[in-house]
Amino acid sequence: MGPAILHNGRVTTLDPKYPEAKNLAIKDGRIIGVDDAEEYQREPDTKVIDLQGRRVIPGLNDSHLHVIRGGLNYNMELRWDGVPSLADALRMLKEQAARTPVGQWVRVVGGWTEFQFAERRMPTLDEINAAAPNTPVFILHLYCRALLNQAALRACGYTKDTPNPPGGEIQRDQKGNPTGLLIARPNATILYATLAKGPKLPPEHQLNSTRHFMRELNRLGLTSIIDAGGGFQNYPEDYAVIEELHKRSEMTLRIAYNLFTQKPKQEKEDFARWIKMTGPGKGDDFFRCNGAGEMLVFSAADFEDFLEPRPDLPASLEGELKEVVSLLAANKWPFRLHATYDESVSRFLNVFEEVNREVPFKGLNWFFDHCETVTDRNLERIKALGGGIAIQHRMAYQGEYFMDRYGKKAAERTPPIRTMLELGIPVGAGTDATRVASYNPWVSLYWMITGKTVGGVSIYPDNNRLSREEALRLYTQGSSWFSSESGKKGAIAAGQLADLVVLTDDYFSIPEKKVKDIESVLTIVDGKIVHATEEFKPLAPPSVPVLPEWSPVKAFGGYGAPLDIRKAARAGVPLGANHQHNAGCQSHGCMHAWSQLIAAAENARNQYAEFWGMGCDCFAF
Repeated sequence: MGPAILHNGRVTTLDPKYPEAKNLAIKDGRIIGVDDAEEYQREPDTKVIDLQGRRVIPGLNDSHLHVIRGGLNYNMELRWDGVPSLADALRMLKEQAARTPVGQWVRVVGGWTEFQFAERRMPTLDEINAAAPNTPVFILHLYCRALLNQAALRACGYTKDTPNPPGGEIQRDQKGNPTGLLIARPNATILYATLAKGPKLPPEHQLNSTRHFMRELNRLGLTSIIDAGGGFQNYPEDYAVIEELHKRSEMTLRIAYNLFTQKPKQEKEDFARWIKMTGPGKGDDFFRCNGAGEMLVFSAADFEDFLEPRPDLPASLEGELKEVVSLLAANKWPFRLHATYDESVSRFLNVFEEVNREVPFKGLNWFFDHCETVTDRNLERIKALGGGIAIQHRMAYQGEYFMDRYGKKAAERTPPIRTMLELGIPVGAGTDATRVASYNPWVSLYWMITGKTVGGVSIYPDNNRLSREEALRLYTQGSSWFSSESGKKGAIAAGQLADLVVLTDDYFSIPEKKVKDIESVLTIVDGKIVHATEEFKPLAPPSVPVLPEWSPVKAFGGYGAPLDIRKAARAGVPLGANHQHNAGCQSHGCMHAWSQLIAAAENARNQYAEFWGMGCDCFAF
């Protein structure tokens, strides 16, 4: 798209000099004017877009999302993100199993919790086997467990004679046979090692899958993300697809990527090799290296599994971490480190402070991820070292488990966002998707504003919740610090990148409970339209076919799409045979059935609003 003028809108700029506007002008991928569009001479190719009173915000920026790995697998995965009923989730599973060819699996890989369901429970193994008797099914639930049907156990070769791997448990029946339940105890290695046994998409389908995942994120208002690496995500091998899309100018999302060590006890060698191959800032505004992490050394991995006790990290941690951080600091590489518990943060900071005395961190944008139980004392230490904290809405999916183990009082500052901000620590918002939580940024914004889980349970008191503007600021300007791009993105202001979103509903005026349902009707990245629907549909970029033909994305779309006709239409999901009719459809139309389902879900949530945990001993039976 060439020069453009967008007018007749309600523009939230997040620029303190000019917070509200009605129009803006774009040229050459930059914002060139705000509220003065009439002063610009319109060229023959200038596009004028009437915003029709819609709310406009700066493009959202997720500071912690596993988009590169997620893109390689997106078209293979059945998403239960946003599905309000277990009955619907199982119906989707059954339909996808019937569509999936021999040799392929059905994967539900995170992004959901049983507390989002009206039934408020997990699926049973019997239900999964009934829905898919012959097609292998792998269902990942947070970092806690995975459920496999009998066909998947056979595909993985798990039998009575298979020993438990280190750090994991294969649940068995009275005869010693695997039931299909895999338990992460104390870490998630067994879950991801099992998932890795499944077939991969061929490269041309991985290219298509990554494009669709980026478009799905654009649909929800994301224009930038910081990729936090991940297990089984090797550099440079697993970056070939995103590199190719970048070369083809087919990226619709800006990505700054961190490199995640892959070899236990060889972490220093990993980073020493990568330092020779790339470096922070190498690339351009669409695709660039951001630094190291979120895994720096395997001995520092304190996975958040609140169904299990806090893990005790090994004594080798300090020596191994110091070697890696010293190397990174000496080479001016920013770094990020996963840290769930305050006990871990204390040990990490001891190392950082020691390294800082030898190789100063000054000017290095280093930060922790998560920090659910960090104390005020350690926040002060982080501030003194110039660090930041990237927060995610993991507690929106695991808050009930945390309260069940540690109590409601302990959960009130998980994490203590308000204290972080009062101390002046840089804070960026995100999701940690796609496995431990959903990639939908509006669920994360809802969590920060309301202090509630997706199941409707209130976690935080008023003094640890954010205003709508504060939350939006963390998802835009806040996140820009974490990729060393402060002032380049995050506001609608002259000179900044032309990344902005026009919303389905007014974020600042709709009821709180509807915030998590917001989507984009027009997403612009680098001055180009990457998503358009409803009245902006004629401006939409050409559609991209979904590959492979049997992909769950082709049948169901992304977040919440299969169950709401309006969302399905916006997402481009064909209804037809894929729409599940019921008695309500025949007499009152499908939207009547949808409203009935929502009412049932809300009633269930209200009924159990004070019930802190469901337990885990019988969830699979």
